[in-house]
Amino acid sequence: MKFFVNEDCIGCGLCPSVCPEVFSMTDDGVAKALEADVTDSTAACAQEAAQQCPVSAIEHN
Repeated sequence: MKFFVNEDCIGCGLCPSVCPEVFSMTDDGVAKALEADVTDSTAACAQEAAQQCPVSAIEHN
């Protein structure tokens, strides 16, 4: 499963604080997700970050 941060990101920093294994902040002040598939061990925290995102900017496939 891959996670993506869409253009709705407001750069609040919540997702990397919830799941730093998958999300980080860019120099532009918005979040980004790992380009690789998320492992089973990190999928739960990535899902939690997606659920907590205040602007629903985190998507996955």
